Amino acid sequence: MGIIQHARYSVPDRAHGYCTDDVARALIVVLMRLTRVPDDAEARAMASTYLAFLNGAQLADGRFHNFMSYDRAWLDEVGTQDSCGRAIWSLGYALRFAPDDGWRRLCAEMFARAMACNAWFEHSRPQAYAILGLAHAVAAGASSYTAALRGLAEALLRRYRHERGEGWEWFDPVMTYDNARLPEALLRAGAALDDSPMIEAGRVTLQFLERTVFEDGIFVPIGNAGWFPRGGRRARFAQQPLEASAMTDAEIAAFDVFGQPEHRELAARAAAWFDGKNLLGVALAHGGGCYDGLEADGPNLNMGAESTLAYLAAAYTQE
Repeated sequence: MGIIQHARYSVPDRAHGYCTDDVARALIVVLMRLTRVPDDAEARAMASTYLAFLNGAQLADGRFHNFMSYDRAWLDEVGTQDSCGRAIWSLGYALRFAPDDGWRRLCAEMFARAMACNAWFEHSRPQAYAILGLAHAVAAGASSYTAALRGLAEALLRRYRHERGEGWEWFDPVMTYDNARLPEALLRAGAALDDSPMIEAGRVTLQFLERTVFEDGIFVPIGNAGWFPRGGRRARFAQQPLEASAMTDAEIAAFDVFGQPEHRELAARAAAWFDGKNLLGVALAHGGGCYDGLEADGPNLNMGAESTLAYLAAAYTQE
């Protein structure tokens, strides 16, 4: 029940093995399932497998390997900052929602070791992923992580204040991938810390993102064929599934903070991207999985783990 990183069409491509990035995502998704269907034995088995993978991936210094070959050999000395941030996110989520005491104890130990990563993070996305994990940990009653949450959230807030300018309410000079995670992180941190400036920055940056990616009610995420540099033109393709999932979550976070129903509507529009409410009117969800992206000439017909997990996460968030 391991999750292979890539696929050729709908067939897992064993040549690429596994990665912490996807296992962390998968742990969150199966825990979403278990909060809804606690007696799902298959989901419990998957959650145990994914948690065991993360436990094996963690290094003595708290960081994580990322890439593992199909024959279970680690392929790196240490993973990317993104993969370590996502591991923290998933462990924080499990601290809050795992249905098993033993799982939560293990997550608590791993989460504590992983805090050493926070000073290592240089980029906005791993900071945001770790913030989301910390917000879940604090919500689970682990108030000892409040200072760490504030430290990372203030670093992300400083990044935004440094980069913002006329016509550009963003955290970096280029808008790239998993964009909505950044305002979502500030909204979740601000709510957990009762910090109005964080909440306001989350609101402003989310509104800027909304103006950028919604066109006549259709979600049009930034494409990875050129991204969106400040002062330049935004890429419209290739659109990635993780953008729709992130936007769904960010709008739900905004609804939780502000209580405004339009955020639920925007979350639904972002999630509808998977079902064909996109520029080409083509469904990305197919047979329980999801195609790897939307190109100018149609979908990328491969169905990797990241894409399918993004689809499933957005579906659960909409429930």
